[in-house]
Amino acid sequence: MSQEGLDKMKKELADALAQRPVIAAAIAEAREKGDLSENAEYESAREAQGLLELKISNLQNMVANAKVLDNSQLSTDKVQMLNKVRVENMLAHREMEFTIVGESEADFAAGKLAATTPIAKALLGHSKGEVVEAKVPSGVLKFKILDITF
Repeated sequence: MSQEGLDKMKKELADALAQRPVIAAAIAEAREKGDLSENAEYESAREAQGLLELKISNLQNMVANAKVLDNSQLSTDKVQMLNKVRVENMLAHREMEFTIVGESEADFAAGKLAATTPIAKALLGHSKGEVVEAKVPSGVLKFKILDITF
């Protein structure tokens, strides 16, 4: 994971933790309205609390187990995590650029491709100039690696 990805995850965790008092207040307000067995507002607030606690737990686990990659130890000899890879789709004759990232940082629209995707798996470990095949749901795509940078 990149430092940027970890920072983003920590901010998301802080935002989720800040929501705890808001939901607790909503539960208290709904509880004051009487019979809890038929109080939809109370049930809704409790459900929101459960979902928030699950999200907080997942984020805390991801932050605790995150491994930040050091850019100084990365190379551009072969495609690896955090490399920016410029490729040519041999079938569509179109150039594309991806940054290979961890799954939690993936954002295809921003050019951040999760290392677990078929295309990233095919590119990992290969060098500039090589042609690789990626087995995707729609068939097999061929990519020529044009450049590897940070």
